[in-house]
Amino acid sequence: MAGEKTPMQRALPGLLIAGSLAGVGIVMVSLLSLAPQVDDGSTPLAAESRPTPTTPTPVGVQNAGAFVLAPTVGPGGKDAPLTPARLDAPPPPPAAPLVAPIEPVTTVKKSTTARGGTSAAKSRPRPVRITIPKIKVNAPVGMVTTDKKGKLGVPSLSTPGRTGWYRYSPLPGEAGPSIINGHVSTRKGPAVFDRLRELARGDKIKVYRSDGKVVEFTVSGIEQASKNAFPTKRVYGNADGSELRLITCGGVFNQKAHSYTDNIVVYATLSKKAG
Repeated sequence: MAGEKTPMQRALPGLLIAGSLAGVGIVMVSLLSLAPQVDDGSTPLAAESRPTPTTPTPVGVQNAGAFVLAPTVGPGGKDAPLTPARLDAPPPPPAAPLVAPIEPVTTVKKSTTARGGTSAAKSRPRPVRITIPKIKVNAPVGMVTTDKKGKLGVPSLSTPGRTGWYRYSPLPGEAGPSIINGHVSTRKGPAVFDRLRELARGDKIKVYRSDGKVVEFTVSGIEQASKNAFPTKRVYGNADGSELRLITCGGVFNQKAHSYTDNIVVYATLSKKAG
């Protein structure tokens, strides 16, 4: 009969619908494959089946910014993480009004010769004691120098409570950066600068000199820097005013090398003088 549909004609609408659904499915799969992965913290059932991204995701680019060095030395503070500043960054600005440096002086010592006469010799004053009330430091100051490789020496491990003044740096109170270092720990326990990392902008440091003068410094900033990228210019660079640098170790202790990976550096400026 003319009005009767063939089997193909009856099946055609179903085939068209199935084809349309298949096409939609293909498009959805294609769109999902282009979407960035979302890390929900779950453990994948089959890690090898997860596609490897060929370009960084926006999350990856954002995280990379966390490793950019700070443009200035941080102020420090309790529970504040210490981070290094860029190598070209200047020392932190003073936290207290500046005081004019003490003019360099020498002391003339007279002694009796073997023949009963007298002789005079000039000697330079030196720092003899340092106190830091914030971290309960009250320690004698010795002298240290550099070895043949130019590495700054440190006080003997047998005297962990002693600090060392770099004898070729300015005398504390005179113009320029004076350097005093000390151990953070020994095999027997904490050493003189064990709590140095707790200092923060505004804390006070006093240095007593052999000529009777007492100079007080105010902390302006503190940082922790890798020994492989030590801020030499910032620590040892010339300065018109009287400045102080305290240095100790920090970071991770390398058992094989018997040393720490980083240095902690405290920056301070002269804020008071007496004597």
